[in-house]
Amino acid sequence: MGSHFMDLRAAAAHLHMDVRELKHFAQRGEVPAKPRGDDFLFEHRLLDEWAQRRLVGLSHKQLSGEHSTATAERRRTHGDDCHVAELLPEGGVSMCLTARNRGGVIRDMTDLADATGLLYDPATLFAELTAREEAASTAVGGGAAFLHPKYNDPFLFQEPFIAFARAQRPVFFGSLDGDGTDLFFLICCPDRSLHLHVLARLCLLAHGSSLLDDLRAAEDEQGIRSALKAAEDKYLSAIV
Repeated sequence: MGSHFMDLRAAAAHLHMDVRELKHFAQRGEVPAKPRGDDFLFEHRLLDEWAQRRLVGLSHKQLSGEHSTATAERRRTHGDDCHVAELLPEGGVSMCLTARNRGGVIRDMTDLADATGLLYDPATLFAELTAREEAASTAVGGGAAFLHPKYNDPFLFQEPFIAFARAQRPVFFGSLDGDGTDLFFLICCPDRSLHLHVLARLCLLAHGSSLLDDLRAAEDEQGIRSALKAAEDKYLSAIV
């Protein structure tokens, strides 16, 4: 896949970010960029990967703003919203993940994605998930993690979907709070804008609703689906 570069204004528009804010990040070396006079050049895939890492670490207030932007973009380009609960396919839920370490979780989540029939290349997904976790953990605290490939690959999945697994015991997954992680979402979206939309919403639900407790209390797969749908419906009704 060839590299695609953007200047500062194009990159800021791509991320729906203020030009001055992105330039500040570039000047401080916080975002991958190459100086070009008074401007900067940004490689498309590296910029998207940075945006994903940044999103996971935002405060709830900042995340709300990012979510609003992603939702507005989704509605502008597709004419409607996308409910993450509807992206959970048959075969995409595991109630008893047995992995005891990060590598085992990544392997089991790859197998779970493969079981949906919507994954084209399990080996590539495993490698991309591993690379993402090595760059920075996708654990967001509270016992939840939102795994996703390091780079968006439009040819990796048949269609957008998510998978969910609940671990039998918490696994150390690199969360900044130092606690173990027992709830794992896997986001499989070849489209960048949809990926950020889903990631932002899941992060908001994890920290701004009872979703995580409800997922732990669910007795079966239907309970998992119901908990996710109820949390999302409640959140959306509050912001309309």
